[in-house]
Amino acid sequence: MIERIRTLLAQNPMIPCDVGTLSDDANLYDAGLTSFASVQMMLALEEEFDIEFPETMLTRRTFSSLESIAAAVDELTAKAA
Repeated sequence: MIERIRTLLAQNPMIPCDVGTLSDDANLYDAGLTSFASVQMMLALEEEFDIEFPETMLTRRTFSSLESIAAAVDELTAKAA
C-alpha cells in the first residue's frame, strides 16, 4: 500500500523533494507539504483508491506521513469492501 501511495505522490509532485527517498514515517510537512498540497493529495488518493475521506479524517495528522496515509486508506478501503 505504501509503495502505491509513494508512486502516486511521485506522479503528482506535491512535495518539493523525491518521495522515493523519504522513510515511511517521515513527516511530510517537514519535507515541504503545504495545506493546499495536502488537499490535492487527498483528491488524488480518493480518485486512485475510489474512496472518500470523511470530515473526521481531514486532519494534519492523517496526511503527516506515508504510514499515516496508508493506515487511513486501508481503513477506508476496508469499510468500502
